[in-house]
Amino acid sequence: MHFEILVEAISGKTALEIIVPKIISTKQHTFNIHPYKGIGHIPKGLKSASEAKKRILLDQLPRLVQGYGKKFSQYPPDYPAVLIVICDLDDRCLSAFRRELLDLVNRCNNPKAKTQFCIAIEEGEAWYLGDFAAIKAAYPKAKEAVLNSYTNDSICGTWEKLADAVFSGGAQNLSKQGGQAIGLEKTNWANNIPPLMDVDNNLSPSFCYFRDKLRYLTSQ
Repeated sequence: MHFEILVEAISGKTALEIIVPKIISTKQHTFNIHPYKGIGHIPKGLKSASEAKKRILLDQLPRLVQGYGKKFSQYPPDYPAVLIVICDLDDRCLSAFRRELLDLVNRCNNPKAKTQFCIAIEEGEAWYLGDFAAIKAAYPKAKEAVLNSYTNDSICGTWEKLADAVFSGGAQNLSKQGGQAIGLEKTNWANNIPPLMDVDNNLSPSFCYFRDKLRYLTSQ
């Protein structure tokens, strides 16, 4: 099976390049990961809400679902392909957000890609926080009191929680340095924590959904 995986940012690509081979066999299955420059909004119609070159994920989703559908229709029956879209929940309602995403796919013209949505709750850093051992191995000085105050997949300012645990001066200091510094630090986390993660013992429900979905699809 082949997967085309779309993520909101470069840090997501960095992390998943390491994590996906821990979940499925890359001898039997293949994948590509495409980072975008933010999540954007689900367009009201099937016309993308922004130019493709701006690379805003949800804005481009109708075009992507239909474009990959045409591409996947050329794949041989014994080598199916699936589009996986990974995005952060942020402050949205999970059930309503998932319903909007599925409705968009249903409205797309055929051929459309078989599409699965995996939503990180609240943010991608929740998947790291599902594995305290990996965080502490990557950052031996991580503040255990901060980590222990975290409830898995809670809506709490997830990246800020991780920053408070591992970054000097915490989220407040990192935020003062601006968006570019935040993005760089998120990429550092993506390089440092995933190699040490135990994907079979992660406590993030949204990570487990992603892991189990990949394994289910490859078992078909």
